[in-house]
Amino acid sequence: MALSVRDLTVHYGSFAAVRDARLDIADGEVLALLGPSGSGKSTLLRAITGLEPSARGSVSWDGEDLGAVPVHRRGFGLVFQDGQLFAHRDVAANIAFGLRMHGVPRAQWAPRVAELLELVGLAGFERRRVTELSGGQAQRVALARALAPKPRLLLLDEPLSGLDAGLREQLAIDLADLLRRSKITALLVTHDQEEAFTLADRVAVLDAGEVRQEGAVRRVWRNPADDEVARFLGVTTFLDAVAAAGHVPTALGDLELPDVDDGPVRLGLRPHALRVATSGVDGEVVAAVHRRDHVRLVVKLAESTVDAVAPAASDLRAGDAVRLELDPDGVALVG
Repeated sequence: MALSVRDLTVHYGSFAAVRDARLDIADGEVLALLGPSGSGKSTLLRAITGLEPSARGSVSWDGEDLGAVPVHRRGFGLVFQDGQLFAHRDVAANIAFGLRMHGVPRAQWAPRVAELLELVGLAGFERRRVTELSGGQAQRVALARALAPKPRLLLLDEPLSGLDAGLREQLAIDLADLLRRSKITALLVTHDQEEAFTLADRVAVLDAGEVRQEGAVRRVWRNPADDEVARFLGVTTFLDAVAAAGHVPTALGDLELPDVDDGPVRLGLRPHALRVATSGVDGEVVAAVHRRDHVRLVVKLAESTVDAVAPAASDLRAGDAVRLELDPDGVALVG
């Protein structure tokens, strides 16, 4: 493993902001630290960089303990939420700052800056003033500056959270492509599930300073470790059932889950696991909220109230009768 974190703990006074964190990142891999605000994500990232002192535990790179290695000698590049660009310098000077700080000869600055601007989609922006950049452009420049000295690990702390939704979505796609093309090892901090799943190969879910689950993106999404992780990953309804030969009968309908072992199972239903249909369980709409590509519903059933979805074109209102059927794509296996 390129990066190895073992039992890392960070205290703020008597409060443990991070407790016994264990992480591994392979060379060329992108790992996302995913969790709600206050879960310890940024604190853990800062402790890995050396910006935050740890109470115990270790951070190593290719087997070398970095405990005594100062921040500027760890070979890590950092991108923060606000970019932290120098407003009085142009784009080229901002990117070249990283080269100068790492002792790169001045003759190599211009070609490296041009190469990086091409990489982040801002070719020809060398003389553009930072104050003339949009939010998305500024973050691309911050990324280029972090990549300039060719860091062995890129750390991104909520890099897209300050952008509007449409720009954030597009920049996440572009950043994912860039990370894969450059084959750089990266650690991303985010509270946004879509961002994490777009950018990362694996995710580590944090809550209250603890790593609750770590694994491949698809596995964590489909198999949350417990109810708390499941809720954070969008599960709103839980069902206990018994599987037999891949068949799982429930009060909301039957599911075919061929990869599930026989015996008790706990199902986690995200809103899109229950869809309005012409057949299924009967219910009454309690509330309807129109979203960009669907209508989010709260539906009262005979013995419970559940979240569900309807097509964007539907005009369902509170009081309307509906039928709901299960969609296995919205179902997670919890535990």
